[in-house]
Amino acid sequence: MKTKESNLQETQPQINSIQSPEQISTGSLNSRQQKHLETLIARYTKRTKTSKQLTQAYRPVLADPRGLEGFYPLVKEMVYPVIGKHALGSRVWDIDGNEYIDIVMGFGVNLFGHNPPFIKEALQQRLEQGIHFGPQSDLAGEVAELVSELTGMERVTFSNTGTEAVMTAIRLARAATGRYKIVRFSDSYHGHSDGTLVKAEKADGYPHSVPGYPGVPPNVALDVLVLDYVNPQSLEIIKAHEHELAAVIVEPVQSSRPDLQPKEFLQQLRQLTRKSGIVLIFDEIITGFRVHLGGAQAWFGIKADIATYGKIVGGGMPIGIIAGSATYMDKIDGGMWNYGDLSYPQPEAEMTFFSGTFCKHPLAMAAARAVLKRLKSEGPALQQQLNQRTSQFVKTLNTYFEADEIPIRLANFGSIFNSVRFGNSAYKANSDSLEKMQMINLLLYHHLLDKGVYLRSSLHALSTTHTDEDLDFIIQAIKDSVRELQDGGFLPSPSDKSAKT
Repeated sequence: MKTKESNLQETQPQINSIQSPEQISTGSLNSRQQKHLETLIARYTKRTKTSKQLTQAYRPVLADPRGLEGFYPLVKEMVYPVIGKHALGSRVWDIDGNEYIDIVMGFGVNLFGHNPPFIKEALQQRLEQGIHFGPQSDLAGEVAELVSELTGMERVTFSNTGTEAVMTAIRLARAATGRYKIVRFSDSYHGHSDGTLVKAEKADGYPHSVPGYPGVPPNVALDVLVLDYVNPQSLEIIKAHEHELAAVIVEPVQSSRPDLQPKEFLQQLRQLTRKSGIVLIFDEIITGFRVHLGGAQAWFGIKADIATYGKIVGGGMPIGIIAGSATYMDKIDGGMWNYGDLSYPQPEAEMTFFSGTFCKHPLAMAAARAVLKRLKSEGPALQQQLNQRTSQFVKTLNTYFEADEIPIRLANFGSIFNSVRFGNSAYKANSDSLEKMQMINLLLYHHLLDKGVYLRSSLHALSTTHTDEDLDFIIQAIKDSVRELQDGGFLPSPSDKSAKT
């Protein structure tokens, strides 16, 4: 059984899919559209010529999936990443000197904008002290204490990336429960380890897990159940497998679906996992410290057993954080014990392995300390104000899209936002219309880049450094881009609509 939400997800355009020349060709465009496309390509490639030249020059040696994003033969000449040169506040500059208002913000990293002075100062001070890896970091304990204070989690440890944090959280759950199967949900993202790159295929109405990508061993998929998110049937499947499940990992609000905020489903999931002795893991790499000081757990009033954090808390430095109940975190170091008495850690046989040369990196600890202290001093007003500004920004754009019958809708969760529906009655979910929607989305993306708005195909976020003038600029750039797409015959123009009435 598929939910309304999963059906909507299936109709969303995925603009990073690669289409063969046979699927889309110049013959699918009329002369008006072809002229518009040629003009856009010429203008955009002239503006970003050095990014294109360097992408081509280094392609033989640099294996980079970003170089494929949005690949269609029709727009092949514009398929290359914008290469950045420097950044400050809400803006980035590319290698050709073009200035952009950035609404990617490091895929959610830069809550305080680019190169904020208080983080820069902390990094400079640490560099003067030297970067040491043998001795324990002098900041690790304080940073762990701050994370615990803000999130309410008992114990904390550090990794280098969100992917490593998720891997560790799952290992801890397996070590604590003695079980090995886990549940994850379709359309969630939990990093790029083999254990989470698994997808579901349905046979006889029942989901079967298979590798999501070439190179992922089939045996890995045997220990992962991939279920539909916000689907009551998923809860029944979890209950049926409770005796063999170590953990359920969930991205509480999926970055691809910020409009889907399923508090009731998460509450039911919490009740079920607690009753069944299954570890509930919240992947808060994106939502942590952004939507609320306590992340999505505080927002929904749901306490997970383990949570993973990253992005914002690193202040631009690579970091992953695993935090949770001592019951699970004690599997890392044996738990609490004291000097001067008869206490001792858990036997080594009860612990699992966790390590990494660059864990607790001195620069990452310095940046994280600066970020956490700033979050603490600012209090909840920081998130509340930024969330409200983002909601108003999204509302303004959606009002415009609806009034002009533009088949785009945005949604936000706090200061994260994305396009969640691209289509209306004029764009039904068949292969031909989806192809048209993908093309329109791609062209809008390049129009906005050409006008000085930096965005990607996925996550978008606002920072505390975005001004009202920045948001007004973005809104006008979107309106101007839509008007050009209407003039180019890719979207119905107002005159086309009035002629039909």
